[in-house]
Amino acid sequence: MHLNNKLRRSTLLRAGVAALALSGLTSFAAPAKAQTIVSLVESGSSLLYPLFNIWVEDFATNNPGIQITTTSTGSGAGIAQAIKGLVQIGASDAYVSDAMTKMHPTILSIPLAISAQSINYNLPGVTGLKLSGPILAGIYSGTITHWNDPQIAAANPGVALPANAIVPVHRLDGSGDTFIFSQFLSASTPSWKSSTGFGTTLSWPPITGEIGAKGNAGMLAAAKANPYSVAYIGVSYASKVKAAGLGTAALQNAAGAYVLPTPDTIGAAADSVSATTPPDERVSMIFTSGPTAYPIVNYEYAVVDSNQPASAYADAIRTFLTWAINEGNSPTYLNQVNFLPLPPAVKALSAAQIAKIQ
Repeated sequence: MHLNNKLRRSTLLRAGVAALALSGLTSFAAPAKAQTIVSLVESGSSLLYPLFNIWVEDFATNNPGIQITTTSTGSGAGIAQAIKGLVQIGASDAYVSDAMTKMHPTILSIPLAISAQSINYNLPGVTGLKLSGPILAGIYSGTITHWNDPQIAAANPGVALPANAIVPVHRLDGSGDTFIFSQFLSASTPSWKSSTGFGTTLSWPPITGEIGAKGNAGMLAAAKANPYSVAYIGVSYASKVKAAGLGTAALQNAAGAYVLPTPDTIGAAADSVSATTPPDERVSMIFTSGPTAYPIVNYEYAVVDSNQPASAYADAIRTFLTWAINEGNSPTYLNQVNFLPLPPAVKALSAAQIAKIQ
């Protein structure tokens, strides 16, 4: 009996030591490894900037390991910074040019959504203004200087146009908005194409009273502050344009019809191009031939280097851009900025380009 008691005490002792050992392992286990955060920077288009801000907030909620900082610097700066590797995503209303693509073959132009540009005016007492590419080319080249010019009057029969001088407002910074606006002028007006052409930056013809502004916010502020002005502003600012009391012009399209930038007219322009969008997706939707197509429509691009310095960056960029062309293309987001989703065929092309990012 005595022996059995000793054995029992020995067994209990060993069990206690084992329990303490297990307890110690639990108490002094190595702390859980902290989650790695990948930080991405987006920079560029002021037209795309409002959408990026909406996207990033929801994306971050479901992807806490990826942090995205957004900045509005203009499309020209966004393209340049992406090419130089200063940012991971350059946002642009314009695709990367043929010359720059040839110099930098790893740079991709990836459509994320469809947008458009409105022509807005501060013309007291006048609503429902109609304008054409040749009229706007005349205004921005200085050959049409007053609102009651015969060309404007002919496009607006019965409208009491003032004799005041026109105040043209243009972008000072490198801008995708300037790119698509000047593309429209070039496509509709041969004299503009041969003299000034198109690009993210232009040598604007000198005009008395002209105003330069930075970003869409700057264009809006300048147009609001200057009666008798005209400006080109991205449709993501439509609610602010309305709040500022500015008018939106109906533009003459390639079929000769005057149309406003609505989902139907923007969609008509996109539909006319989506089937012929090339694999690299660098294509213009300006002044398309559809009878109801709005004439200044464009893909909104992410400009990205397919060769990233680290796999963590490549993975994070692919994750975000894949989300953007899928969940991010829902009306919940796009309706807030008057954008349209990518057609299925174009979404597939964008997905194929995103897959190249390594």
